[in-house]
Amino acid sequence: MRVRSLLAASGVVALLVLLEVVAPRVLNPYYVTILSRIGIAVIAAVSLQLVNGFTGQFSIGHAGFMAIGAYASAALSVFAGAALLDAVSQVVPLSLARIAYFPLVLGFGGLVAAVSGLVVAVPALRLRGDYLAIATLGAGEIIRIAILNIDVVGGARGFSLASPAHPAIDLRFESLAGVFGVAVVTIAVIARLVYAGGGLAFRAVREDETAAESIGIATTRVKVEAFLVASFFAGVAGALFAHSEGYIHTNSFGFVRSFELVAFVVLGGLGSLTGAILAAATLTALPEVLRGFGEWRMILYSLLLIATMILRPQGLLGQRELWPISRLGRGAK
Repeated sequence: MRVRSLLAASGVVALLVLLEVVAPRVLNPYYVTILSRIGIAVIAAVSLQLVNGFTGQFSIGHAGFMAIGAYASAALSVFAGAALLDAVSQVVPLSLARIAYFPLVLGFGGLVAAVSGLVVAVPALRLRGDYLAIATLGAGEIIRIAILNIDVVGGARGFSLASPAHPAIDLRFESLAGVFGVAVVTIAVIARLVYAGGGLAFRAVREDETAAESIGIATTRVKVEAFLVASFFAGVAGALFAHSEGYIHTNSFGFVRSFELVAFVVLGGLGSLTGAILAAATLTALPEVLRGFGEWRMILYSLLLIATMILRPQGLLGQRELWPISRLGRGAK
């Protein structure tokens, strides 16, 4: 099993390297951007699946934590990161300095979002059902409006990842291998959480919270843990979005974005990481595939969503997983 795991990991690394080398040469920058957005959508959808699909909570404010990760990481890059990269580039090549720097800035965005998620989770996750949905939606909008009124990160103008003091330093992160590498790590971590022995606690809370409490499961702790991990990866997704786009605005993190993430989870199948991945990739790419239909594009997109809900009300995969994902969490023997 260990040999098989090593071979699988080597295969994933080889695919990422191939993607990084081939995609920019074969595809024009527009399609490369779409691929990057798909990777970011996968990270956000898989993280929300932990809360909504596996723990059975109904959070619809996930875009707020993406916003926190995006703005926190962007502010770090503009106000401190550019100077750091400029100084380090005097000693080592700038390309190497960027490779070492970007994991730090992504982790920073994730940590700030996780702390914010903890602040929201402790009171909100004592609620259930519709009340929890309203609370998380309100939290997401509070976050967005608060950022909108912080002038140091651009306020209503938006925030550009360009440092006036160090204009020669490019703060954008346009590596497809990096984006999809983070997506693979996100999937592996959450699969390990939900399919290892301790993951039964998440599903027990989902199936019957009262029964879970009766057998000694600390349901509030389990829900807070799920929300904390999901917020962290939402922040990482937001940080990737900020650094791949080079410009961010709170309009990108409104309630519509939160509903899109919920759609990824529900249409993929509540309790299926593979389903969330497929739905996130399909629904992110579909508006671009339909762009040739002009003004009919969003009508066709909506009709396809409705048809999916009618024909597959349980989602694309229900609670099933494709084999590699389900085996990830059990580890190598």
